[in-house]
Formats: sequence, C-alpha cells, structure tokens
Amino acid sequence: MSADTAYRSQCFSLTGSIATGKSFVAHLLEGLGAHIVDTDLIAREVVEPGRPALREIAELFGGEALQQDGTLNRKWVREKIISDPAARAGLNDITHPRIQEIVRERIESFGCMKDGMPVIVDVPLLFETGWDRLFPRVILVYAPVPVQIRRLMERDGLDRSAAERTVAAQMDIEKKRSMALFVIDNSGSREETGRQAAALFAELLRLIREGGRQ
Repeated sequence: MSADTAYRSQCFSLTGSIATGKSFVAHLLEGLGAHIVDTDLIAREVVEPGRPALREIAELFGGEALQQDGTLNRKWVREKIISDPAARAGLNDITHPRIQEIVRERIESFGCMKDGMPVIVDVPLLFETGWDRLFPRVILVYAPVPVQIRRLMERDGLDRSAAERTVAAQMDIEKKRSMALFVIDNSGSREETGRQAAALFAELLRLIREGGRQ
C-alpha cells in the first residue's frame, strides 16, 4: 500500500491549542488501537547531532544556535524565530520538508500493516503551519478560552495576565473549531472525554471501512 493510499483511507490529523489536552486525547486514541505519528518527536529527530538539518541551522543562524555539546540550542532558536519572521521561515524551510518525509514514511509503514486502524498525525500547530492542507480530516481537541487560562494558571503557576497572553498568542480556538471536521470537547471530566474519544474512534473506523468517504 502506498503512502497516498494509506492517507486517503486511514489518515487523520489531530491538533489543539495550549492546555486543551491534545496529548491526553492522543493517548486515549492510541489505547483504542490508533497509530499515532507524533510530529513533535519527529521534529526533534531531524535536528539531532549528525543530521544535515542541524548543520544547515548552524549555517543559517551561526554558532549561537548550538550548545557546547553540539546539540541544538532550542531556547535560543525559539526566541530568535519569535522575534524574526524571516528566521522562522528559514528554519521551517530546513525542517519541514524533512519532517514531512518522515511522516510520509510512518504513514506508509502503518498503511502496509493492513490492520484497518486509523493513522493519526499529531500536529500541534496544524492550522498555523498550513499542515491542514496535507491532512484535511482534522480532529480538534477543544477547550474554551476560560478553561485554557485556568489550566495554565494551575499547571504552570502563571498569573492570570500571563496565562491570558499565552493563550492570546495562539490562533483563536473558536476559529480552529470552525475549521475542524471532528471536535472532542475536553472541557469536562476525563471520563466524558474518554466517551467522546471512543465514539470518535468508532466513526473513524466506519470511514476507513467506507474507503475514507466523508
């Protein structure tokens, strides 16, 4: 089975926003039998020491992009791309094609298993980076802004002002909700979210059996 065939019949994307609980839902879906392709983990793989992407990043940004042990200085690079859109675009040009290639390979490997299980590509900034064009059958893990703010205050020890700024820096969750095909509302209890995840998993299996038709 080719990656394209696996994509059409089995592949979905999963996203959310900060403090919506995307990782929890990914864990639930994986427990039900879905195959998860975690782009955050892949993004770390492609910049490991010895990889061409790390060398190209150092050439683009200079020695400050690397720590003394030769690994990526993630904090420095993160601060650099926040303040410099051109730098962010340059970094994306280096990493995104490599990430996409590994994602395609993982999708193909899962498709070749022929077990009929959903392949879910976990992309934190799916809409922001345009990856929804690659994976248009989007599952959004949703929580309203007040819930996001409360969780950030509790989880990270932020005051309300800092939590509000953190949430406001991302694409509005309601806009994401309007763009998603499926929504799991994770603003309630874990049990409620678990029931939604189980119902969604059954729907994904139905779509796969029908050949991916929506």
